[in-house]
Amino acid sequence: MAELGTVDPSCSTSTRPRPEKERALISERTKAALQAAKAAGTKLGNPKLADARVLGNKAMRARAVQFAKSVMPHVREIRRSGITSNNGIAAALNQRGVKTDRGGKWTHVQVAGVILRAV
Repeated sequence: MAELGTVDPSCSTSTRPRPEKERALISERTKAALQAAKAAGTKLGNPKLADARVLGNKAMRARAVQFAKSVMPHVREIRRSGITSNNGIAAALNQRGVKTDRGGKWTHVQVAGVILRAV
């Protein structure tokens, strides 16, 4: 860490490098360490990435289905009132203050997705 400089307590100036220099030094050390690990035969990266992706996708689909089922009572009520188009349902959901899964406004595409998932 000597390459980062020192601070003299009796002086108001610092010999620390600028952030750009510090980033460059960190980058150099990281690249050197990765090259050394590769040279030693270490396999870099997540060896179980495919498994993690499958589990993550499964969890996201399950959450989407659960959310769709929670919104369907609103959709059914809106349909009973005579509004049947996805655009109309989206407008009615927005008017009622029902938020999307991510907290935004409804569109016809999201309504179609909810209807497909809830079946």
